[in-house]
Amino acid sequence: MKFVFDLHTHTINSGHAHCTTMENAKYASEIGLELLGITDHGPKMPGGPHEWYFNTFDTMPRELYGVTMLYGCEANILDDGSLDLSIDKQEKIDIMIASLHDPVVEPEKSPEVYTKMYLKAMDNPNLHILGHIGNPKFPIYEEEIVKRAKEKNILIEINNKSFSVKRKGSDVICKKIALLCKEYGVKIVVGSDAHSCFAIGGFNEAEKLLKEIDMPEALIMNTNKDKILNFLREKGKNI
Repeated sequence: MKFVFDLHTHTINSGHAHCTTMENAKYASEIGLELLGITDHGPKMPGGPHEWYFNTFDTMPRELYGVTMLYGCEANILDDGSLDLSIDKQEKIDIMIASLHDPVVEPEKSPEVYTKMYLKAMDNPNLHILGHIGNPKFPIYEEEIVKRAKEKNILIEINNKSFSVKRKGSDVICKKIALLCKEYGVKIVVGSDAHSCFAIGGFNEAEKLLKEIDMPEALIMNTNKDKILNFLREKGKNI
């Protein structure tokens, strides 16, 4: 199975990543990716970019080094389930991931708390992907969230970085989530969560999991760039 795009990558604009958009695109081209998402952190992340950053993507080319570019945001889900990017910016960007991060939201509360936050976030029509929901710092009722993702046509990310020691315990939860996505027919997208260009397209652990559970290719978005482009067009994006 060949994965041809990576939607979850960060640049120096996130405040704690190491490479530029140009460097990310060049590396993506060198490893044979056809499409790349630049999804820097939302403004509530310490060191994150000002909202105005997300207002200037129309100055960026749609193609760099032969790679189709999507410009978006990994927005922070806030305590009330809203996102840390104003609606007008949400509507302008190509793609939006929403995630929980402990510098923004207090971790280790009850599953009821975080499940409610995710469910509220999924009411947002500008949301496309739920990011790294397998993080054990934010326990959830996985089945409830996967079923709502099916209802709202939102993608669930299997985040390769979640299998690292930084999110210890995520592997078990990610497997449970992936199996639920398979059971309910919810589409998933694999993301590297790269904070350096050299991590882009790094999907080894996530891919191993998907092979282990025999995830149908029809549910994996990364195998064809038209899958994600058509999905975004169905969501009203002019790409």
